[in-house]
Amino acid sequence: MSIDIDVREPRSGLLHDLGSHELTNGFIGFLFSCTGPVAVILAVGQGAGLSAGAVASWVSAVFCLNGVLTIIASRWSRQPLVYFWTIPGTVVVGQAMSAGTTWPEAVGGFVMAAVLLLALALTRQVDRVMHLLPMPIVMAMVAGVFLRFGTDLVLAVDRDLAIAGPMVAAFVAVSAIPRLARWLPAVLAALAVGAVAVSFADRPAVQVTGRWVVDPVWTAPSFTGSAFVELTIPLLVTVLVVQNGQGMAVLRAVGHDPRMNQVTGWCGVTSLVAAPFGGVSTCLAGPTNALVTASGEPRRHYAAAIWCGVLAIGFGLLAPGMVRAITTMPEAYVAALGGLAMLKPLQGAFQSAFSGPHVTGALVTFLVTVADITVLNIGSAFWGLVVGVVVSVLLDSDSRNSREDGDSRNSEEKS
Repeated sequence: MSIDIDVREPRSGLLHDLGSHELTNGFIGFLFSCTGPVAVILAVGQGAGLSAGAVASWVSAVFCLNGVLTIIASRWSRQPLVYFWTIPGTVVVGQAMSAGTTWPEAVGGFVMAAVLLLALALTRQVDRVMHLLPMPIVMAMVAGVFLRFGTDLVLAVDRDLAIAGPMVAAFVAVSAIPRLARWLPAVLAALAVGAVAVSFADRPAVQVTGRWVVDPVWTAPSFTGSAFVELTIPLLVTVLVVQNGQGMAVLRAVGHDPRMNQVTGWCGVTSLVAAPFGGVSTCLAGPTNALVTASGEPRRHYAAAIWCGVLAIGFGLLAPGMVRAITTMPEAYVAALGGLAMLKPLQGAFQSAFSGPHVTGALVTFLVTVADITVLNIGSAFWGLVVGVVVSVLLDSDSRNSREDGDSRNSEEKS
């Protein structure tokens, strides 16, 4: 008679698991998140006419609160769960505000999205909602809202070559050397070179006033039907389908298995707390999680995520000074910085939208979104999704075939 004894590897402590790989990967993940994605917030905030204080509160909220969530979730699950904010959702905010949505209404949209995320998690309906919209249609909408950043970059170079030109050159130079780009984000190089270019240009001296440490700005939410349709629904779609779906795929590819309902629930809770301070919806950050799990033992990846969360909190506490400094820069500087940060996401959105099925629907979605129309006081991101899905159902053969296959399976089950 044999007796099987379950011998489990003892859990090591956090400090023991925080080795050179984890420290390096966590720092690189943080560095990625505090360069390009922050540039997008700054560009959207400036384009929407928000005050430097409101933008600083936005940045502080998404870094501090998501940093805390990252630490708690990663420590509790012993898996790398880095949370930040939805970049496509941030761009949708700018588009909605350019169509007439006020900042309090946008905050109300954030709150409604948070409540829906939490409700879907509690009722375990996340997977069902994620499969309602084809990914190519969603990514075509994302490409449409991202496109403005690319065109603004071109316009910045045309209108202010002395500022935007050196930034583009620095970005290209660093990107052309993969080893250098791994340690020095190209956007960070562009930021630094652009600052030098501004100092040498014949421009008025930059005067930065105000607090340099965290200074939350409370915005009372205003709830409107138009904000729900043109902001809350796109936010919900981008968090669930684009961001969390990508984040889950990244983590599962390296051997981790987070639970989608738990991830969505945490996103809802944190988004609800962050919203009144300007924080856009929380999501599981795919690119950052890919960076923190790039090397090292999988069982230690959670330590890299925790380190990334600690750095995020520190950055959030000091964000107001940085935001005030950048928002006083020339308009071309912010436009070029945001455009360079969005080049890779824009490329990825196009590839996802037009490399698979639903191509016709994706094309129509993209065109409607780019047209920036407003119908019934609702912006084009929502109408792009609606029209794109309808066109895909009617014209895309893959969509029709999948629908027919589903009907035949249902008939077989009934018989």
